[in-house]
Amino acid sequence: MAEQTALADIRAGDPDKPDSAVVRDALGVGVAVGLSGFAFGVTSAGGGLTLAQTCVLSLLVFTGASQFALVGALAAGGNPFTAAAGAFFLGVRNAFYGLRLSQLLALPRAVRPFAAQWVIDETAAVALAQPGRRAARLGFTVTGLSLYLLWNLTTLLGALGAEAIGDTDAWGLDAAGPAVFLALLAPMLRTTTERGVAALAVVLGLGMLPVLPAGVPVLVAALAAPAVLWAQGRRRGPGGADSPERADATEKHPRARGAVQGGAGDGDAGREAGEPVRLGGAERDQGTDAGSDDAGRDPREENR
Repeated sequence: MAEQTALADIRAGDPDKPDSAVVRDALGVGVAVGLSGFAFGVTSAGGGLTLAQTCVLSLLVFTGASQFALVGALAAGGNPFTAAAGAFFLGVRNAFYGLRLSQLLALPRAVRPFAAQWVIDETAAVALAQPGRRAARLGFTVTGLSLYLLWNLTTLLGALGAEAIGDTDAWGLDAAGPAVFLALLAPMLRTTTERGVAALAVVLGLGMLPVLPAGVPVLVAALAAPAVLWAQGRRRGPGGADSPERADATEKHPRARGAVQGGAGDGDAGREAGEPVRLGGAERDQGTDAGSDDAGRDPREENR
């Protein structure tokens, strides 16, 4: 649903958006998120990983949520293979971004393997928000380049300064990555369905946190999407007539409301009240009372 909304924005966007505006937006995202690499460096070093291991993770993995999940599981004493598996499945979402971006960007085959390294939440969000292919390519490139360079630089600085900072939990730096992700996600929740999924996911995740092992509440929260869609389908019924989106559309567009109420077979049911209708070369008002005395009068009598 979020992807469909983004695609609608692309079609409705201004195709003449200046390159400077695209670069400005892309740099804003790249700098804001890239600075959170400092938090990852501190968290990774505090979790027992060496400086080299921390930097290699940012260079090769380069997907913040998966990196935080990996070092968090290792810091909690988890098995390295289990921690890596959890981080891997969390990063699978980037493959779905790649399916859409491959069509939108249409990059040459020789460039795609290198561009795949930059397919993450932020680059996908910036690219999909652009009005055309050229702007999408520019936004993707600027976001990916700025974020990759800054993320790795701040990761190095965070790992080097971990000893000076001390207890990372006391600073709350482990929450910087998820906080940035939520800040990017919140503006995309535009429909009632999307907000319902997000709210239910929060309830499930927080509710299961005290009773389930670490990492499992996130998987339970993923059930929010099918649950909300199922409830919405039940409310609409077989014909879909109770759809909130359809109700909003018909309220805003009287012609559509008339078509829904009157059906496709009623020629005048979809017309607005008061709209002139031509009958036999003459115009009459659709809002005229059908039961008035003039309704059945022969037009020839008017000429006598």
